Amino acid sequence: MVLVGMFALLKGGPPERIGAGAYLFAWFASVMVQTSGGYFGVQWGVFAIDVVLLVIFGAMVWKAPRSWPVWACAMQLLAVTSHVMLMMKLPTPISAFYTVVNMTGYGIMLSIAIGTFWAWQERRAIGQDAE
Repeated sequence: MVLVGMFALLKGGPPERIGAGAYLFAWFASVMVQTSGGYFGVQWGVFAIDVVLLVIFGAMVWKAPRSWPVWACAMQLLAVTSHVMLMMKLPTPISAFYTVVNMTGYGIMLSIAIGTFWAWQERRAIGQDAE
């Protein structure tokens, strides 16, 4: 996660830097607000962070001239929907919740990595890369 974040911060354009920075900040903040005893209940702090990250990715879908924010936003929406399922007390195993949240994290990082690579290659092709 840190390697993809660093790649995006070093080689990406402004949308990739914003997306990676927001995701890394949300990841760190989620680790800080998790409660050690609440594995089976709603983690309200993590839910709030996930909603804020969804709003950031949604704004990027609207404003950024790239396609990767659509994928990142879709993955983040799955994570937020999983929180809502827990809130509604739907009869699903808690392991399904953690699996969805973890897999969406991988999907978001993959979309940021691919988007960063494309943006970097675009800049290199037109000669704007500062290397």
